[in-house]
Amino acid sequence: MAYELITILGPTASGKTKFAAALADKLDTEIISADSRQVYRGMDIGTGKDLEDYTVGGRHIPYHLIDICNAGEKYSIFRFQQDFHRVFRQIKNTPVMCGGSGLYIESVIRGYTFNGEQKNYPPVNSLIIGIDIERNLRREKISRRLHQRLDAGMLDETKRLLNSGIKAETLISYGLEYKYQTLHLTGKLNYDQMIKQLETAIHQFAKRQMTWFRGMEKRGLTVHWINSETTISQKTEAVLNKI
Repeated sequence: MAYELITILGPTASGKTKFAAALADKLDTEIISADSRQVYRGMDIGTGKDLEDYTVGGRHIPYHLIDICNAGEKYSIFRFQQDFHRVFRQIKNTPVMCGGSGLYIESVIRGYTFNGEQKNYPPVNSLIIGIDIERNLRREKISRRLHQRLDAGMLDETKRLLNSGIKAETLISYGLEYKYQTLHLTGKLNYDQMIKQLETAIHQFAKRQMTWFRGMEKRGLTVHWINSETTISQKTEAVLNKI
């Protein structure tokens, strides 16, 4: 295979994780997560880990860089580069990197060097597949998923994090679900305000994700876009035709 890596990227609620798992199953390989918040233990519902997506046809797909540090810690992009390359070297078959954190993704593909870095990493030759989801459909899925996660106990998860001793300002710094739920739990927002502001913030986040991904193309990377509404088997076939 000419590529060292296959990257699946897309905005939140685009269905990239299920597709990445199906592709990894087909290629008999493993997944490296590129998500800046799924690294934290105990932040499961709010970050959308959806670990059941890593089971395909009854088979567990190995994944990496999820649940690797404690909630409350600081996790940097430089640490992500280190962790990525440590895992990348260990995977036998061409791995699948999946995520929505554009800077994390681009940092390893392009081999970014950051001020104060002790080690430089080379660029990684990756086939980049983008999941393109129509704007109104994306908004509909985001709204539906938010309420599903609330029903699944997302607010209780944030309460547990606060009760474990993590400072409110730390949770707020993680943004989105943890920011607005913490503001609600500390009396800054009522429940309806929390829902409204959080929903708006997630929509804005998804828009920023797409802006970053389009920017990657302007910066010289080729992204092969696949419509989110095609079946997983159709998506998989499209990728296999490119490698």
